[in-house]
Amino acid sequence: MAIAPNLRTLFLFVFAPIFIFFLLHRYSYDVTSDAVSPPSSSAFFPTHSDVIVSTAVSLHSTAATTRNSAFTVNNVIAETHAASHAVPHQITARVGPSAMPGIHYVAVLLPDWEVLVIGFPDSDVLSIDVDDPYVCLFGRGISSPASPAGVLPFPDRLMFKCELPIRARRRMPYKQPVLVRSSSLNPVHPEMNFPPDLPKEIPRWNFMAYDSLTTEDDVVLFVKGVNHRQGVNRDPAEFRCAFFDGAEEEAANAVKTVVTSSMQEVFRCKRPEETAARFGEKRIKVTLEIIGPDPVLVPSVAYYSPTRKLASKGGKALLCAVTMVRNVAKFLKEWVLYHSEIGVDQFILYDNGSDDDLESTVDSLRREGFDISTVFWLWPKTQEAGFSHSAVYAKDACLWVMYTDVDEFVYSPAWAAAASKPSKSLLQSLVAAPITNPAAGTDSVGQISIACLEFGPSGQNRNPESGVTQGYNCRKEGINRHKSIVLLEAIDDSLTNVIHHFILKPGYMTRRVGTKEMVVNHYKFQAWPEFRAKFRRRVSAYVIDWTQPLNPKSKDRAPGLGYSAVEPENWPAKFCEVYDDGLKDLTRRWFAVVESRPPGAEGRSARMAWQR
Repeated sequence: MAIAPNLRTLFLFVFAPIFIFFLLHRYSYDVTSDAVSPPSSSAFFPTHSDVIVSTAVSLHSTAATTRNSAFTVNNVIAETHAASHAVPHQITARVGPSAMPGIHYVAVLLPDWEVLVIGFPDSDVLSIDVDDPYVCLFGRGISSPASPAGVLPFPDRLMFKCELPIRARRRMPYKQPVLVRSSSLNPVHPEMNFPPDLPKEIPRWNFMAYDSLTTEDDVVLFVKGVNHRQGVNRDPAEFRCAFFDGAEEEAANAVKTVVTSSMQEVFRCKRPEETAARFGEKRIKVTLEIIGPDPVLVPSVAYYSPTRKLASKGGKALLCAVTMVRNVAKFLKEWVLYHSEIGVDQFILYDNGSDDDLESTVDSLRREGFDISTVFWLWPKTQEAGFSHSAVYAKDACLWVMYTDVDEFVYSPAWAAAASKPSKSLLQSLVAAPITNPAAGTDSVGQISIACLEFGPSGQNRNPESGVTQGYNCRKEGINRHKSIVLLEAIDDSLTNVIHHFILKPGYMTRRVGTKEMVVNHYKFQAWPEFRAKFRRRVSAYVIDWTQPLNPKSKDRAPGLGYSAVEPENWPAKFCEVYDDGLKDLTRRWFAVVESRPPGAEGRSARMAWQR
């Protein structure tokens, strides 16, 4: 009979704690493990349940978008099969009375656990209040601050960014957050902060229609995750473009047109004729349908909008420069001033999510008379698509376009002896010369390819105050890669581009200039604090990020650097094989400004023009 108390004791001390632990684990969201790796751009393969967010581009615009009810073309495909492939609805989160009266938005999971929350068009309720900021609520007691991320235009939509908290990363599928005011949360009992309606799965960035441009002839649609391998492009016959009322439940009744081109992330399709009659004044979304036995209609927030073009000021510019930038404000003035003096008429910056002083720097340069446009291009790893976009967007404003980065300077060794001061003819003479007539049997020059020289840290431990052309003068001996100046009219209709050069139409050729005629000084390996910023993410869709342990011998990697942002030993002395003072001496002669010293000081000092 002494066994019974022992059994009770055994249950009390062994089984009861296990039972209590199970209950706590079942009903608790308090999971705090750091052993979760962030989603990469290739970590997910699209499924029928994937949802997409997308959007358009432009300068930090707040102007209302013009609606055009006269969109008409006759290229509609009759739908003959049953519409059983409706896309999962976009998330429409309605927070309870204790929070907000009705917030409409959609969110998407970006790389590095960033969550982008995009308000619906005309959603005035998404206003910014510094005293009562927004919070992303992911589950019971799990939230993170939501910071403003700009305005996504065409049509205008206010955006926020927040982080997917570690505790929310353990439970898959990841859920859409609910956007609430911080005042609506319970600070004493955070476990009471829970969405009244369970959100749906959050869409991943790697499968998304994210922008569109309408031309006089067709629609250019930008979609990530369909042609996801470089050089491997699916047949246009596998797709159709779908145009539908902004409500996702209307996607099954979409007007559909043929796709004429499928290359990289760029799809071209016919414009629909029925939109004005069917949709009236409603906003029209456009997306891609993947044809098959069970068709997939890619969800989208890309809108079918009136034709958009870069404004032309006094006729076409002979030479423009297009570049994709992120946090380059402190380098921009030197790059713009130099290239403006040697022949660039207009600058077009695709802003890839800058959070530095870029906007005020651009405004300052405009006041000084420089022609600069900014395109809000938030999407990660979409450099090729951004350049394709520019080839359409800038076609009526620019004849030729130079595609270089802000750390790259076009330069000719011959200028040192021939040019006592800068002149626009130095670059424009390359593109202003007569070109061959294709009708005569030979190809015209449609692209000029210029080899790159890569400069190292040159002994610098921090960003040189006098600029990169003055601070870095030691480089690698050989050439690596090239950059291009392209005739926009010569670009193939597919808009395909690889490493800063485009595929050209038949009848056009690329001219490769020798290094004695012209080079690109690429100040690639700068002082470590500047170079370390590159580890955040590469902008190309097809170039491996620095932190990914793949393709170690790629020309896009830094030899001996490894995969983490840890300064290698003796970094300031690396990549120094040839001292090259050519551009350093030339820019000092052209742009040094002599300043008088204060009374009592001897001599005079010189500063570069971009330091003022």
